Amino acid sequence: MNASSELHVRVGKKTDEAVGIASFELVSEDGRPLPSFSAGSHVDVHLPNGITRQYSLCNDPGESHRYLIGVLRDAASRGGSAAMHDEVKEGDRLRISAPKNHFPLAHDAGHSILIAGGIGVTPILCMAERLALSGASFEMHYCTRSADRAAFRGRIQASGFASRVQFHFDDGDDAQKMDAGELLAQVRPGVHVYVCGPTGFMDWVLGKARSSGWPAEQLHYEFFGAEVAPSEDDDVFEVKLASSGRVITVAKDQTVVQALAAAGVEVATSCEQGVCGTCLTRVISGEPDHKDMYLTPEEQEANDQFLPCCSRAKSAMLVLDL
Repeated sequence: MNASSELHVRVGKKTDEAVGIASFELVSEDGRPLPSFSAGSHVDVHLPNGITRQYSLCNDPGESHRYLIGVLRDAASRGGSAAMHDEVKEGDRLRISAPKNHFPLAHDAGHSILIAGGIGVTPILCMAERLALSGASFEMHYCTRSADRAAFRGRIQASGFASRVQFHFDDGDDAQKMDAGELLAQVRPGVHVYVCGPTGFMDWVLGKARSSGWPAEQLHYEFFGAEVAPSEDDDVFEVKLASSGRVITVAKDQTVVQALAAAGVEVATSCEQGVCGTCLTRVISGEPDHKDMYLTPEEQEANDQFLPCCSRAKSAMLVLDL
């Protein structure tokens, strides 16, 4: 992240929002207004332990004095969520990026279906508030394991759009549970679907939508965590830097980013899980083996870009725009 996009903020408030979920209010360190953002935006947070993680903004985009993020303590944390919960306190200073939005609202939608699973409520809630403010037609579905794990429940119930929100709890009776197949059974022109949550939840919802024939342009989603597991098909391949013609070998147990770094070529990264898009690189020739959760299926099929933090090659060589 370059200096112009780096912000210095202070944790103005830390609040327990639900079981395992805390919110952090980030305020400007120098009192100046923070850069504006739109619903669906996130920031990269540089943690004290050196890790960088992405968190969605869930406050009103009209606010310029603060950013609000919600963080789930992940039992399988690789150091990010545990550091936020255990090490970051009120008054602490943090470095963050300016807001980025890879999950924007389609403002020409005739109706929006917002679907949140667990901590995925953070961008979805911001969207709901923005749509309500603009008078747009929408409905929101919020799925959690139980009521005590539903962050911002009081805020939602006290809102002017509470009647448009349905809560679905895994430990509740079957009648109130969300049936994604039924909800998305019928493709409707002008209706856009937004989903955010754990990978398995999103795969379930998007799988039901796609099997019902929903076109890609009406499905919107954002992953913030993914396990990139090695495959038996992974093999050694080469990448060629178009600018110099230099060829670098990527070992079976290396990522492209790691191989490039070992050769003295730095590529900007953030999540290193193929979900944030920071390292997106243009592919001039060759066939990538896409393992990311950032590009759409259509973008992957084009094979003209890939994420070197996790994706590999099906061809013996990839020529990269580096």
